[in-house]
Amino acid sequence: MNSKENRPPISGSTTSTPKLPGQCDGFKIPAAPASRPLLNSVQLQNVTDEASTSEPKKDGKKLWAITDFDLGRPLGKGKFGSVYLAREKLSHYVVALKVLFKSQILSSDIEHQVRREVEIQCRLRHPNILRMYGYFHDEKRIYLILEYAKHGALYRLLRLLKKFDEKTAAIYIRDLTKALIYCHQKKVIHRDLKPENLLIGHNWELKIADFGWSVHSPSSRRMTLCGTLDYLSPEMVDSKPHSYAVDIWSLGVLCYELLVGLPPFESTDHSLTYKKIRHVIIKYPDYVSELARDLIGKLLVIKPEDRLPLAKVLKHPWIVQNAPEGTKPPPFDIAEQK
Repeated sequence: MNSKENRPPISGSTTSTPKLPGQCDGFKIPAAPASRPLLNSVQLQNVTDEASTSEPKKDGKKLWAITDFDLGRPLGKGKFGSVYLAREKLSHYVVALKVLFKSQILSSDIEHQVRREVEIQCRLRHPNILRMYGYFHDEKRIYLILEYAKHGALYRLLRLLKKFDEKTAAIYIRDLTKALIYCHQKKVIHRDLKPENLLIGHNWELKIADFGWSVHSPSSRRMTLCGTLDYLSPEMVDSKPHSYAVDIWSLGVLCYELLVGLPPFESTDHSLTYKKIRHVIIKYPDYVSELARDLIGKLLVIKPEDRLPLAKVLKHPWIVQNAPEGTKPPPFDIAEQK
């Protein structure tokens, strides 16, 4: 698997993650209830506001605080904070708590990006999108209350298995396509789809996570260069205006990587990666079926307007044959890495 700098370490590499106040040793995961019994309502606030101890309620609704949670083991570590397993004390509902440090956010000038991530993800409701239940903050930290994805990042699973069979890959591409259709209907472009930003839930289902590079774009035309190099579309590489079609391109890159174990344009040299992307230079291993190649080829098209629309992806023969409606991902018999 790829280990270049532009591919961050897999989720779970957490040996250096510090403990937070109130963290519990030996925290065990109870069975998640069928519903989501989080009882408090969370009001979005400006992420740079200071927490107010004199106003514990807003609009008559109780706000969250870190004391409402028992904190368990770290699940992942990033540049601006860490993610912890957590349990809401009143309901015993298990969540993932993403903890971001305000000082790092401000010094890196990404407060607008964090605010955008919260605003977008809080209003998305789809079975293949990681749910954000709410948000709160104190003087030094911002806390995002997220759905807990039991099996971690798709990237980790892909590293363990090396590659997926065509039926499993087709199921994940089908479900990701459905989630993208929903996002685009909500005028949201993700812009950073990759195995590291896709999580695997309790029943091995795929969930889009990490909306840090996402935009709410009613105009649908953007100029910002963002995302991960191996997944950048030609128009983003060339700093041209881009739209929802960048997610379609990323879907094609992901389809290839699920089947092969490596992204299609990977190279030891960034300039060569750019060249491969600009000219769509792809080599397929012999074991990749003709139908899979056909779908990937219709997604990885230089002109954004010529890429296969997401609705037609669901009707493509490779999806129809390998992932008929109702088919679920298989359970993987792998050892859970702590």
